[in-house]
Amino acid sequence: MADSDGITDAGVERLRARVGIARPHTQPPHYRFPNEDTFRNVAEAYGDDNPLWCDPEYARVTRWAGPIASPHLVGGDTLIGEDEVTVLPDDVQALLRGDPIRGAHAFYAGSSREWWSPLRPGRRMARRNALVGVHDKGSDFAERAVHEWTAEVFASRDPDEVLAAQYRLMIRTDRKKAEQRGKNDAIVIDPYTDEQIAEIDAVSAAERAIRRGSEPRWWEDVDEGDEVGPLVKGPLRVTDMVCWHVGMGMGLYGVKALRLGYDQRRRVPRFFRPDDLNIPDVQQRVHWDPEWARKAGNPASYDYGRMRETWLIHLCTDWMGDDAWLWKLDCQFRKFNYVGDTHWMRGRVVRKLLADGDRPAVELDIWGENQRGETTTPGHATILLPSRERGDVRLPEPPGGATTCQDALAALVDRFAEMESA
Repeated sequence: MADSDGITDAGVERLRARVGIARPHTQPPHYRFPNEDTFRNVAEAYGDDNPLWCDPEYARVTRWAGPIASPHLVGGDTLIGEDEVTVLPDDVQALLRGDPIRGAHAFYAGSSREWWSPLRPGRRMARRNALVGVHDKGSDFAERAVHEWTAEVFASRDPDEVLAAQYRLMIRTDRKKAEQRGKNDAIVIDPYTDEQIAEIDAVSAAERAIRRGSEPRWWEDVDEGDEVGPLVKGPLRVTDMVCWHVGMGMGLYGVKALRLGYDQRRRVPRFFRPDDLNIPDVQQRVHWDPEWARKAGNPASYDYGRMRETWLIHLCTDWMGDDAWLWKLDCQFRKFNYVGDTHWMRGRVVRKLLADGDRPAVELDIWGENQRGETTTPGHATILLPSRERGDVRLPEPPGGATTCQDALAALVDRFAEMESA
């Protein structure tokens, strides 16, 4: 059967037939055996030098009795995890072939993460990747939209332990109707005065002093309405993009250098186009080349949504301290973050509760706000805190009490089905 043109009922049903079917990831893991150096390199790539993941000597005297990874590393785009499913039967390959709603525009709209147990150094990681939800919705932007939720679940292999999951939301809309609404308004990125740079520097200089670190943030001492942050990120430079890639690798696109880049061009020629010297280069160059970004309809080169998700994680872990646990975090990518923009990552405690009946927790509204006063990345987080009355944080259970990646994926398929029917 040929792929359909845009969103149709038949195409949506073909897409739903793929829910829960594990498939190989598009890229191998950047770190096959993540260790203490990995933990430090990944954290420093987004501007975090928290000693809990950067200093093994410091980490040994914490409740974790050794270094653990920043939450961002336990997942991330192609950072860790070897595929458990590497070969698909012919009938499954046929089911997964092509795009059932080909012609529909796709944009990466949001991300959600959960963590159930820490990643410790030297563990070999496994992952499973599958479509877990297809939600057929209306859209003010393009009248009809399909929300595709893809999940990756991560587990250590020795010992066997399910650690975390991340969910990626791709919103698919009818391309013609979407294009009729026009482009974003033109954005001007004004130069900074010396005084503005000094104000930003003052916030950066104070951040380590207010990082909670080894001093417990007791649940009893937190009140609804408490402010979290700010943490400043910027002004964003191309240098920051380079440092990001040094620690994070090249993500879903797997961009390679020199002869390996030639090999990639032979495999996926449509991902390349010639530059001003007629040298083929990757479309991903829009993230560091302003001219390519302008040709794509933007005023400057821009970040990856995952960067701001990571900055929100950084905001939470600085605030909560070593003895707490970041359980859940989600965010939406509503606007671009351009080179030259400065983001203030902020949060507020909006609810204090006993999660699962007996785990002291707080829920936060979190967001990234740029120098133009625009909220580009709203989100939420749930953090488990130590309690004077109830004791140390007890780690949450994976969905359905899963002990394998496949069990966790199956439980997530059920969860996303309930979300659609709610």
